[in-house]
Amino acid sequence: MALKFYNTLTRNKQVFKPIRDKQVGLYTCGPTVYNYAHIGNLRTYIFEDILQKTLEYNGYKVKRVMNITDVGHLTSNADTGEDKIELEAKKEKRSVWEIAKFYTKEFLGDLKELNVKKPKIIVPATKTVIDQIKIIKILISKKYAYETSKAIYFNVAEFKTYNKLSHQPLSQKITAARKEVIEDPEKKHPADFALWFKLVGRYKDHTMRWPSPWRLGFPGWHIECSAISTKYLGQPFDIHTGGVDHIGTHHTNEIAQSEAAFGKPLARFWLHGEFLIIDKDKMAKSGGNFITLDILKKRGINPLAFRYLTLTAHYRSKLNFTWKSLEGAQNALNNLKEAILNIRNGTQPSHLKSNFEILRSRTSETKIIKKYRQKFLSYINNDMEMPRALALLWDIVKSKKIDAKTKYALIADFDEVFSLRLTKIESLKISPQIMKLADDREKYRQEKNFAKADQLRKKLESLGWLIEDTPRGPKLKNK
Repeated sequence: MALKFYNTLTRNKQVFKPIRDKQVGLYTCGPTVYNYAHIGNLRTYIFEDILQKTLEYNGYKVKRVMNITDVGHLTSNADTGEDKIELEAKKEKRSVWEIAKFYTKEFLGDLKELNVKKPKIIVPATKTVIDQIKIIKILISKKYAYETSKAIYFNVAEFKTYNKLSHQPLSQKITAARKEVIEDPEKKHPADFALWFKLVGRYKDHTMRWPSPWRLGFPGWHIECSAISTKYLGQPFDIHTGGVDHIGTHHTNEIAQSEAAFGKPLARFWLHGEFLIIDKDKMAKSGGNFITLDILKKRGINPLAFRYLTLTAHYRSKLNFTWKSLEGAQNALNNLKEAILNIRNGTQPSHLKSNFEILRSRTSETKIIKKYRQKFLSYINNDMEMPRALALLWDIVKSKKIDAKTKYALIADFDEVFSLRLTKIESLKISPQIMKLADDREKYRQEKNFAKADQLRKKLESLGWLIEDTPRGPKLKNK
């Protein structure tokens, strides 16, 4: 069954075939490590994880590369403002290296809790400065870049297909770039973007600094991805991904500098995940609607419930976040796990294992297994229609026509893509946060503060837990 993805570059859904047989080069833009990732960021990394696992489910070997931006990303996302890492280091009174190390570790911890497969190759921008300088030198020699007293800039007017990804007229970029002209009046074009900043003016005290042919300085934000992707995947490679906010500037600039330097396409497919919306606006660190995975956990939410929530919307559709929808996702995931426990308890473990091995070998599939696998493939191979794939899983779980062994084998097979740990359930563990709510509720009940106790009971129910008062004390059970 043909695998198709929506390619932002062509604005069409296309059949995917890798450059090298059964091997896929995948580049996923990583975080700027100056703060915790918010759940809007994490939605993008879940989408990229689903992409990798969809490719692997189809038998492809995936070489995935991710950058870590630890220098050069300015507060304006363009060429003005302070370096985000430097700014946070001042706030927290720590070194820039400590900031980058700490938030990188926190980010990787979030990925693990969300059951996101860690990319094989993760490269901090600061580890490839020499590679970035090499590309800048090529661009200068080909007259795609020029030097001012403050920086080295890419000359967008020289790259005739600059807007081929964004489809944004250059006149709009000019309007948005007015402030950058004031910052450096030597720029030839308002939309020209920085490849290298010199240690002058506002950046004269920049902590991270490297020697270059143009004096001490540090790289701009965009050049790192060109250097890292080309170094580890070659050019062109198969798939480049990121959030939709990267289309207009970051990815557009990546294409321009990479293709100008090497005279060939950067990536064949460009996939972009949509925003997570809260209060009618995208979630962003600068917007005051900043929710981290740790905040979810403190409210008694299983991180995999957030993963489940993201599966209920297509990656190219905006997903509206509310606490009610997240609690509903946790309730649904708890119900799914309980149903799977019942399925597993209805058959013998040895039978489960043998049936699963038959399914994965795909040599002795029963008609019913083949039928449902084909349906699952038809959904995930059609630009990752995860809501439909999830609905199929529920149909299988609820079906009275499928025996327990086959159900469990299909669940295990599909969970290679869903990654909800559906076959690793020993019991429905009660989180410390849920226990605290139950304890607080019992405390209020003993104090005869029934209004408060009832409020916490309803809160527990919204999170998927019923509380029953017994002579031996309160008892929690899954809703």
